[in-house]
Amino acid sequence: MDLSKYKQNDKTKYLAENLERLLKEEADVLELQKQEGMAELAQNDLKNIEIQKEALIKQMDEILEEEIRKEKEEEEFPNEIVLEVRAGVGGEEAALFAEELANMYRKYADIKGWTVSVLDESESPLGGYKEASFEIRGKDVYKELRYETGIHRVQRVPATEKMGRVHTSTASVAILPIRKNTKVTISPADLEVAFSRAGGKGGQNVNKVETAVRLTHKPTGLVVSCRAERSQQANREKAMAVLEARLDEMARVEDAKKYAADRKEQVGTADRSEKIRTYNFPQDRITDHRLNKNWHGIENIMKGQFGPIVDAFKQI
Repeated sequence: MDLSKYKQNDKTKYLAENLERLLKEEADVLELQKQEGMAELAQNDLKNIEIQKEALIKQMDEILEEEIRKEKEEEEFPNEIVLEVRAGVGGEEAALFAEELANMYRKYADIKGWTVSVLDESESPLGGYKEASFEIRGKDVYKELRYETGIHRVQRVPATEKMGRVHTSTASVAILPIRKNTKVTISPADLEVAFSRAGGKGGQNVNKVETAVRLTHKPTGLVVSCRAERSQQANREKAMAVLEARLDEMARVEDAKKYAADRKEQVGTADRSEKIRTYNFPQDRITDHRLNKNWHGIENIMKGQFGPIVDAFKQI
């Protein structure tokens, strides 16, 4: 019996050692039964050993099968994502809304016990985000947030509006799963790499050396920046992971468009250019246009009480 696959796994190694002991014991009993008068005793021992062997093998196989199942689930729904937000139409109001969306997801992450780290931020002159990206890690993070990709529209009276008129602005959100086994291959020749000092929110320098990394993928024009880590190499590795995730997303969206006639369901194709939700502050209403469903209590939802919207997508 080949025990290598069991010995290589930390969860089955101890059981494999027990099985190895039983196999040695079995060999000894087989030798024992050759002696005169020992056949019946040996047969009883062999039956007991066989029962123990079958129980151990079954237990180890179940452990390995569960690990394979978890690996497949982790590949489909990884527990690590990159959340990107970008201001759309609406000038400074769009930038403020982009930051509010980012804060909503971050507060929801706190409630769920997920960890959030800033990868990159680009602020608007009057506050808010021109664009920003965050790494979020935690159980079921992609499973719960995967439907957030798309255009989010806000309707409200901006603080700078003197006539009390309702303005409409937009921000885009992209949820990028970070998968362990990506099919994307990036040639070094296709990359343009630049380094700079890592600056914190508000212009505060968090590092006096050039640790921030900016990658440009020349074939697609995609640009990824990362300044979250303390070393240049760590930021480069993280930026590469984000770039791979964005290229994966591009391929997935293109593939979805090919089969749009068959897949144009109520949740759409999760293209970041698709308008998915409207946040109407004067009417205290959030409307998801894919589900054709409304929620009230917009202030609480923007403070991270986002669970009802996530739960609605679990039903589709």
